[in-house]
Amino acid sequence: MLVSLNKEVANSDFEQLLKITTDTLSETSVKETDRYLKLLGSKLENEVYDVMCSCSGNTPFEGTIELISGQKFPDIIANDFYGVEVKSTKQNHWKTTGNSVLESTRVENIQRIYMLFGKIVDPIEFKCRPYEDCLYDVLVTHSPRYAIDMNLENGETIFDKIDIDYDNIRQSENPIKPFKEYYRNKLSEGQELWWLDNEEYKPDSIVFKIWNSLSKGDKDNFKIKGYTYFPEILGKQHSKFDRFTLWLSVKQRIICPNVRDLFTAGGRDDILIGNSTLDLLPKVLVKFVDNIDLIVDEFNETGIEKLNEIWRTNFKTRTEINNEWVKRIVEASSMIYDFKTFNFEEWIEDKIRVNWISKP
Repeated sequence: MLVSLNKEVANSDFEQLLKITTDTLSETSVKETDRYLKLLGSKLENEVYDVMCSCSGNTPFEGTIELISGQKFPDIIANDFYGVEVKSTKQNHWKTTGNSVLESTRVENIQRIYMLFGKIVDPIEFKCRPYEDCLYDVLVTHSPRYAIDMNLENGETIFDKIDIDYDNIRQSENPIKPFKEYYRNKLSEGQELWWLDNEEYKPDSIVFKIWNSLSKGDKDNFKIKGYTYFPEILGKQHSKFDRFTLWLSVKQRIICPNVRDLFTAGGRDDILIGNSTLDLLPKVLVKFVDNIDLIVDEFNETGIEKLNEIWRTNFKTRTEINNEWVKRIVEASSMIYDFKTFNFEEWIEDKIRVNWISKP
């Protein structure tokens, strides 16, 4: 990392220093190709530091540049305001994986960052651009990271796509959220994002488990969540378990080879609700009715934002969410059972209301 102490310097002055530095790197690489072909990672950062110090003579940055080791972003800073991130590749292209969207290691007070990129393959080339101008996508390793393209056209950055500028993203409390919303809106049916982000990350979040290895309590809890989040489970579509299966594997990292059996095993039963007897009720509805208080409690405890995310909706109020949930339950259950004179919709609405009133 490089540090300069004089803050009162215009963008144009710093960009001119970067241009001279980049030109010098390019010229030197032609003369010392063998040495430069070995400059990757921290070795290239050291070279940039040496060249930048040399080029800073008779500029506002002379004598202020310092190389600081450590896992910080960006690699180079100047005037406690400007920064340079150094990247390199051994491939004959201008793309690579960049830094985390979270920027948790960003050096304090740095406002303006540039990307200095070295293509370390004969012929060696260097390019330098404003950081946000070469970020075209978000990729996921253990957390979302920017994808870099030094040849990216104007208007094609990831920030153009989501219509939010880079500074607003990096200064937000949850930088990942706008990207999740953007990519989720592009998903097809049966697809889901696998992103371990600042909302969901836990030390065991990349560990997958088999359903049968879970405790009975955990199994029961996930089945309650299944009924709550995915009312289509009560229906008869062939795809009715797809979204729950996807959520279980992607969001909870649990592999269950027999999801259908969790809800439907056991055939049909007669069940008494108040003074009404429902004859030969399908087992999936029997389990729903038997656990209705737990299901309604889970529903009332789940925030509007989370339900909107799961359902891919945009409801604003709790009343809208409640109405939508009841509608989905009634539509799905009516596909597999004729309730006749029993008002199943009213029964569920009463359960929601009583549960909500009883909360402390």
